[in-house]
Amino acid sequence: MSQPPAPSNLHVHLVDHPLVQHKLTLMRKKEASTNSFRRLLNEISMLMAYEVTRDMPMQDIEVQTPLETMTARVIDGKKLVFVSILRAGTGILDGMLTVVPGARVGHVGLYRDPQTLQAVEYYFKMPKDMHERDVVVVDPMLATGNSAAAAVDRIKALKPKSIKFVCLLTCPEGIATMHKAHPDVPIYTAAVDRQLNEHGYILPGLGDAGDRIFGTQ
Repeated sequence: MSQPPAPSNLHVHLVDHPLVQHKLTLMRKKEASTNSFRRLLNEISMLMAYEVTRDMPMQDIEVQTPLETMTARVIDGKKLVFVSILRAGTGILDGMLTVVPGARVGHVGLYRDPQTLQAVEYYFKMPKDMHERDVVVVDPMLATGNSAAAAVDRIKALKPKSIKFVCLLTCPEGIATMHKAHPDVPIYTAAVDRQLNEHGYILPGLGDAGDRIFGTQ
């Protein structure tokens, strides 16, 4: 099946780098082992981190090279917060932290009620002084969008400077839910798949990301 066309909505940023797309295709294969799936997700997360942090603010500092003193630019990683939607968000978090090790980390524990498909919260822990920080929320799948929207609702109450959402896969239904609830939050994704099935799974997708990351299926 060919890749769906890039979304025209400026709310959605499709990370279509060949390396990202290649690794995503390998992850989709049902025979991919837990170890392989986890490693590929970590690698894709690192690559996507470069894209999502492209507009991070920088500041000038003075450094001494072996030859002379100069002014050069650095980011303040401590002002960035990666928020993982448990449990599957952990798979993206590790790769992101490899690229920005100084970032702070928050966690939102949500599960999807199998009957209503609505998000139910069981854990919420964020760094202090969120009003001074830029937030990147991570979760491999933006399916119904209910969990993502609920997580962003809670984070917005802390009034961070900005919020972005990063996922591996999404679909038109998930994008619509997020855009309706949070039109100011851009979505970064490696693919926009066709649709959801009756159980709220993305098609063609790659199965349940949490089960495949942790080998629980």
